[in-house]
Amino acid sequence: MFQLQYLDHIAIRVRDVEKSALWYEEVLGLKRVKPREWGAFPIMMLAGKTGIALFPAKTNNPKILPEGDWLVPFHFAFQVSNQEFEKVKQHFEKKNIAIEFQDLIHFHSIFISDPDNYKIEITTQVKLY
Repeated sequence: MFQLQYLDHIAIRVRDVEKSALWYEEVLGLKRVKPREWGAFPIMMLAGKTGIALFPAKTNNPKILPEGDWLVPFHFAFQVSNQEFEKVKQHFEKKNIAIEFQDLIHFHSIFISDPDNYKIEITTQVKLY
């Protein structure tokens, strides 16, 4: 058997690639990576080793972005330390971003929505399994 190391990236379709890229930079502090060889998209947003690839919702080039329904994620999550979790809450409060807090027994989580209404979870472990 093999062992997975981490979630490399998730690819999502967005209405406005540039608006979403700015949102992920300003709200979550992700780093924008866009090699020239890729053309207009995707824009890869990185948090450490994990990325979000932003594609336009529609394109006329099926080689780059096939037509049809893509899997729409229920949510995706980033983990932070307990200390960073408090900083995240304060950061969202300063930006007037509505949060949904959930006590998941072993984890505390905050859920927010991006400009395309994808749910993003920021989670921290509070109890060992």
